[in-house]
Amino acid sequence: MEPWNTFVEGDNLDVLRRLHDTGERFDLVYIDPPYNTGNDFAYVDDIRGADGRRGGRHDAWVAMMRPRLEMARALLTERGAIYVSIDDNEAAYLRLLLDDVFGEECFLAQVVVNLNPKGRQLGSGFATSHEYLLVYARDARRCVLDASSTDLVDERDFPLVSEDGRRFRHLPLRNTNKKFNPVTAPTLHFPVYGDPDSGRVTTEPFAGAHEITPVFGDGTAAVWRWSRPLIEQRPGDLVCRRVAGRRGERVDVFQRDWLHGVDGGGRRKKLRTIWLAEEVGSTDTAVAELKVLVGHVFESPKPTGLIRRILATMPSDARVLDFFAGSGTTGHAVALANTADGGTRTCLSVNSAEPTRPGSNAANAGLATVAAITRARLRAVAAAIGGGLDESVHGAAVQDPRSP
Repeated sequence: MEPWNTFVEGDNLDVLRRLHDTGERFDLVYIDPPYNTGNDFAYVDDIRGADGRRGGRHDAWVAMMRPRLEMARALLTERGAIYVSIDDNEAAYLRLLLDDVFGEECFLAQVVVNLNPKGRQLGSGFATSHEYLLVYARDARRCVLDASSTDLVDERDFPLVSEDGRRFRHLPLRNTNKKFNPVTAPTLHFPVYGDPDSGRVTTEPFAGAHEITPVFGDGTAAVWRWSRPLIEQRPGDLVCRRVAGRRGERVDVFQRDWLHGVDGGGRRKKLRTIWLAEEVGSTDTAVAELKVLVGHVFESPKPTGLIRRILATMPSDARVLDFFAGSGTTGHAVALANTADGGTRTCLSVNSAEPTRPGSNAANAGLATVAAITRARLRAVAAAIGGGLDESVHGAAVQDPRSP
């Protein structure tokens, strides 16, 4: 069985080119590139643009990112998508760059991620408490990304219980959006027949039935949300009830909206474009996660909860690529997700042998390079969670994580 995690040490652009040459493809790319704060990214201040004006650090950052994003696009399957973490320093430039590389039509979302709920207190100005995720499809028409989650569904929203123990709620079968009416959707305006005592609903008259046409609360004509054939196909999911309206008691039709389907499949709810730390974790929780495995050796890792939410938008057999692997959060999250749902996701993590800062926790722990941190974490994940780790592919040298 293919291991869940693979690690390659090397320059990520070289590795991406080798992957492309060998025909490897991925369904999901997640990257957390250097944010170009002036400390984490070595930029050149005197780069000039095509118009001769001084471009500075933004041009250098974009020049670094462009070929890597182009290779990422080439490595994605047609059903695939890319998520890129970024902060305010380069968010605007990255958005334009991704529009250029992937196409504006492939833009899916710009998500605000609340990774620091207290806000950064150092320096002047506002206490920044967020970063961004830019999300693009490889091919918007074929992308299988599902921007929804089971985690957002609250059972308390489904207060009723059927005889077989399934939870549900009643939703009006009438379309409550006035943009949909007998003029704009004429085929959805027709009578149905219901008995509020038995609850029975059909499209044909029967003894004791009321004829019911859809109307808005003010009495104007409305339309149903279901077509006549769908009503005939699923009569058991409809119920006729007496309700109190503006003009007194009336008879109406409701849908039984189930928390779980007949097959037990989990209900999903659309993801918002603001992800709170209480939902996906924070930088503090990410540091704590890493500390359990290899110690406090990385200053700003991403929480596994963030990556697991990303993973949940793609199929459970997705092949994942992270070529700015940092502390190895993506590989860790893949192992956690597979353990939780039985998935067969795999993750290829790439990191360079950039030296850790002298005197840092990582250097003091014997982790001489950033790649050594990634490797140490993924080895610990394989030992603690399972799924294995392959370090011998693509010509990558296998080293002990504490070797210089």
